[in-house]
Amino acid sequence: MPGPLLHLGATVLCAHGGQATPSAPVVRVLVSGQPVATQAAPWLVAGCAFSPPQGNGPCITAQWVVAATRVFAAGQPVLLMSGQGICTPTGTPLIPVAAQTRVLGV
Repeated sequence: MPGPLLHLGATVLCAHGGQATPSAPVVRVLVSGQPVATQAAPWLVAGCAFSPPQGNGPCITAQWVVAATRVFAAGQPVLLMSGQGICTPTGTPLIPVAAQTRVLGV
């Protein structure tokens, strides 16, 4: 499914409002002056508000499971706003909120 590419400055949240950022963006490929994010590296989640008395705690990291099929950077699929990411250890989704809109991928 086509969509805008995600980059270092994109706003991506966990389901509980925590801010997610790519741990290793590809600095050799820029969109809107920001390095692009690929499926290879996990994302780090900070500020997750989920803290159950028993259970699996707040979101700490996330891994994207659906990425571009035709656009690659450094040999890895780039991430799209239409992709899907899963947080660990909670298993809840990542929610892309805002990203650059000039470059689209499939």
